[in-house]
Amino acid sequence: MSSTPLFDRGQLDRTLRASNNTLEAYRAVLQNGNDALRRMFEAQQPIERLVAGRAQLVDEVLRCVWERFFVKAGEDIGLIAVGGYGRGELHPHSDIDLLVLLGNEAGNRYRGQIEAFLAFLWDTGLEVGHSVRTIEDCVGEAARDVTVATNLMEARLLCGPLSLFEAMREATDARHIWPSNQFFEAKLNEQRQRHRRFHDTAYNLEPNVKESPGGLRDIQVIGWVAKRHFGVETLQDLVGHGFLTESEYQALIRGQNFLWRVRFALHMLTQRREDRLLFDYQRTLAVQLGYRDGDHNLAVEQLMQDYYRAIMQLGRLNEMLLQLFQEAILYADDSAEPVNINKRFQARKGFIEVTDDHVFEHKPFAMLEVFLLLQQNAELKGVRASTIRLIRANTFRIDESFRSDLRCRSLFMEIMRQPNGITRELRRMNRYGVLAAYLPSFGRIVGRMQYDLFHVYTVDEHSLFVVRNIRRFTIAAHRQEFPLCSELMEGLAKPELLYLAGLFHDIAKGRGGDHSELGSAEAIQFCLHHGLSRFDADLVAWLVRNHLAMSMTAQHKDISDPEIINEFASMVADRTHLDYLYLLTVADIRATNPNLWNSWKDALLKELYRAARYALERGLERPIEEQEHIGKTQNEARALLIGMGLSTEQIDASWRNPTADYFLYHTAEEIAWHTDAIIRTPECDLPLVLVKPLEQRGSTEIFIYGRKLPHHFALTTSALEQLGLDIVDARIATSIGGFALHTFLVLETTGEAIKNEYRLLEIQSTLRKRLLHPDRYDTTVTRRAPRQVRHFDVPTEVSFEQDSNNARTILRVSTPDRPGLLSRVGKAFAQHNIGLQGARASTVGARAEDLFYITSESDELIVDTAKLDELRATIISLLAE
Repeated sequence: MSSTPLFDRGQLDRTLRASNNTLEAYRAVLQNGNDALRRMFEAQQPIERLVAGRAQLVDEVLRCVWERFFVKAGEDIGLIAVGGYGRGELHPHSDIDLLVLLGNEAGNRYRGQIEAFLAFLWDTGLEVGHSVRTIEDCVGEAARDVTVATNLMEARLLCGPLSLFEAMREATDARHIWPSNQFFEAKLNEQRQRHRRFHDTAYNLEPNVKESPGGLRDIQVIGWVAKRHFGVETLQDLVGHGFLTESEYQALIRGQNFLWRVRFALHMLTQRREDRLLFDYQRTLAVQLGYRDGDHNLAVEQLMQDYYRAIMQLGRLNEMLLQLFQEAILYADDSAEPVNINKRFQARKGFIEVTDDHVFEHKPFAMLEVFLLLQQNAELKGVRASTIRLIRANTFRIDESFRSDLRCRSLFMEIMRQPNGITRELRRMNRYGVLAAYLPSFGRIVGRMQYDLFHVYTVDEHSLFVVRNIRRFTIAAHRQEFPLCSELMEGLAKPELLYLAGLFHDIAKGRGGDHSELGSAEAIQFCLHHGLSRFDADLVAWLVRNHLAMSMTAQHKDISDPEIINEFASMVADRTHLDYLYLLTVADIRATNPNLWNSWKDALLKELYRAARYALERGLERPIEEQEHIGKTQNEARALLIGMGLSTEQIDASWRNPTADYFLYHTAEEIAWHTDAIIRTPECDLPLVLVKPLEQRGSTEIFIYGRKLPHHFALTTSALEQLGLDIVDARIATSIGGFALHTFLVLETTGEAIKNEYRLLEIQSTLRKRLLHPDRYDTTVTRRAPRQVRHFDVPTEVSFEQDSNNARTILRVSTPDRPGLLSRVGKAFAQHNIGLQGARASTVGARAEDLFYITSESDELIVDTAKLDELRATIISLLAE
């Protein structure tokens, strides 16, 4: 038996002769081999050598152990490596899949030896997956399950008779089970289902190196199909069959080696089989793989951009090869004649192809035309693989001359104006490298990630998701999702302007400076270059420059304040800009993070949109006044209360207590609900706690009326946070006689309003107990922060801004998000006798950005800077605990 640099058979034999502890001897051999592999990795040795070396180390150990347990084995038992191990590829903690192959007549003769053999392997630390089968068993299992057939297809003999192994291979090949056409369809379906589990995108913040789209599994699918149909043993053999060019093969191997290196490092770092690039590991891996922080790019962002670009390249190759296989395997006997589309393109077997291999050389504009034709011919299923290859080979022709060609500019705008297929074809253009070539600025954001929990996709993928969300507003089948957006979309004269704004809104990310301003400058240049009018170009540029304005106003300002509404309405200036901005904002937030959008944000943006539209319709020269707004709301609420049987005297008496803020913030329906309950509740039964889901708020409202308590806010928020609720908004109105009216808007952690009757009762009873007996309860929240949040260094920042018009101070707290945050800030307020009018909670990835409207104990503006400094220090101290 041979030795390798990782395995010294002579040393093992000497150790075994000198010691009675066989198990420890094998453990030492494996440890020495693994230590050598680590040193080789750190020395930057080729990753192929390490992956193969780990498999060879395990081979040698298994053969030695097999000899120990099967000294007198006959010709009817063998040890077979299957799966990835069968390919001779092992990472430090990859599964070691084994098949103990028995002759059909072996029976149970080896049962005891097999059990002892496997137990010994586990005791050495080898994590083996095993099956014990006869050849008949192999045929039956493989016929039922394509995964078993795939594993056996990669089988490699380790120990035992070659004749037994070859009999199994012959019995399970494509002549007997899973002919290549059926095998291909099964594998293609497997891949589609696997991609669906990852939402058909590889550009997630914590991707799976093996299973995500574009990952190692996609490379393996190519190899499996090639092996089943063509009988090739390596990917390089596909070059000889004409399915891969040499440059494509080299690109495939470079991508595989990059992913192998990342996966190998992951296994060494975690000391287990871990294929997910979790936040827990990304920073450390970046350093281990040689990345360093730059001026505008963290090391971890550079690593992840290389990762995303690698999987994009691998995804392109996977798509092209599987389509070539489809044509060769499924359509081999289909002699359908091509159907002419125009001089440059024809359709064959449902796929578009060039009429001549030199089309793109002589007519470069056809590299855009092909995507327009796909939009205009819905019966086409895609692009033939040979044409994909030609597009990829000719993207170098997309230069300044190409971009200045009127035909190219016209074709691009026609693509953006089509009623169907915009998202699909922009994504296809991105996959083929055409979009990055035509828009070099877009090329710079391809694969760019932002190391936070707010943006879960790369910048290019996010931008295309924005376009997809806008497009979705136009589809009747999805109208029920966002009825207002669908209605506004129907009224847009030029929806292509909105698509362009979606494409450009983040195009300047990662350059330093204000990406909105930089992107706006690029957008207007592009639009004018593509023949748009000055008005249209200005509108697109304005949308890019202000794409965050509506979101920031809704989530970080008090939109119950008429001045804020008037200010926002003045900024948008007219209904056209408002409609476009609202649609872009909804599409943008929904494309940032699937968990970011919720019913409260939906309601908040609708409220701002409708308030701004009313202000515009009324006329900016006639701004809404506070007293006018309050009077209108009170009149509507009064009518509702009279209809509920209350007298004018009762209503007026009740309304003498709350401050004006209360009537500014609440709707007439909410005020009627509160007022009716307050009037009908005796003082001895206070505190009054009402809980009710409110559709117009997109959340569940909790209303509390009772005597003011020093720690009221801390008590209430700690109870709600301990119940697992997210507090998104809070308002506190004081009243005559020492009473307070607290309103909280809450959601479940899933982002949904609470509607379950038992859950509503639980919230109500918990709050009443806490408020009736405040001394019995601690305000500490014991819920743990999510795993991902703990891996971001977010400094705590506390700032103040004077809101003289409303006689209050605006406190802004930016800090790592965690349960109990609001209650800790509430403790600081109680310690410093701070009055609280309201709070707005907002989370941006791992960072909480909360607003508090505070006053002095006597409800006045806090002008004492020393007092504010003390408050800041206390908040920072409490949040650091």
